Amino acid sequence: MDEFNHLLAALNSGEDEISELAARQLSEHGQAAFPTLREQANHSDTDRRWWALRALAEMPGEEVVPILIQALEDEDFAVRQCAALGLQRHPHERAIPALLDTLSDSDPMLIWLAGNALAAVGAPATPALLERLPQATPRTRLEIMRVLALIGDHASIPALFEALDSDSMLVEYWANEGLERMGVGMVFFKP
Repeated sequence: MDEFNHLLAALNSGEDEISELAARQLSEHGQAAFPTLREQANHSDTDRRWWALRALAEMPGEEVVPILIQALEDEDFAVRQCAALGLQRHPHERAIPALLDTLSDSDPMLIWLAGNALAAVGAPATPALLERLPQATPRTRLEIMRVLALIGDHASIPALFEALDSDSMLVEYWANEGLERMGVGMVFFKP
């Protein structure tokens, strides 16, 4: 128990290198560390919440997923970013709705991290992404295209082809990238 308390103190030391090492080592305590980290994920201090989420992201198991999903709504953008990064390490279908909502955030880094977490979920995220696409803002549309390209689910091929005519060069780029990754390139027909 002394080692656990020492690691917990190191996690909250305010020294990034020491805290990072402690976050990784706390995961080795598994279920013994879980209740304390879950409690700290709701602490009033932003740094404690961030480091608790960072340590939870290192832990195996699905019990961390609801905590990470909840943290996507934290008032602090860095905590939300940490939660999205944690969900990339713990991809789960339960996170899809919250991650989709996060694609509309104002923080570009958070949007990118949420997109990566959706890509880590893979094909199960495709239907929700395709459903969100028609009403998406230009920024969200771009991220959805990037995620669809990374996932490479053949169900997204019609949407990717349609995006080739986009006014946005970046949307067009990701649509083309997705199609090429799936082996669906431009096909030329003889007249």
